[in-house]
Amino acid sequence: MKAPKTLSTYCPKCKQHTEHSLSQYRKGHDRPMAAGNRRSLIRKRKGYGGQRDPRQRKTAKTTRKATLLLRCAKCSYKLERTFGRLRKLDIAA
Repeated sequence: MKAPKTLSTYCPKCKQHTEHSLSQYRKGHDRPMAAGNRRSLIRKRKGYGGQRDPRQRKTAKTTRKATLLLRCAKCSYKLERTFGRLRKLDIAA
């Protein structure tokens, strides 16, 4: 899907409609010592001894929900907006 580069929408910090620049949200790097990673099976799979649990081979969904990162042009406040399911997101030039 094609999305515009700028979008006029409500900014909660300015409390009015302003122009927002659009970009696609990308997650940062994982912290290896986070609680979820300490509990996960990745560590338990490491080393010798074979596979602990069966690996998930099939995934049901072919698309992901895109998250847009909106940045206010006036105050540079960032807000995230979840978009619908789509295969590819193109932010038009």
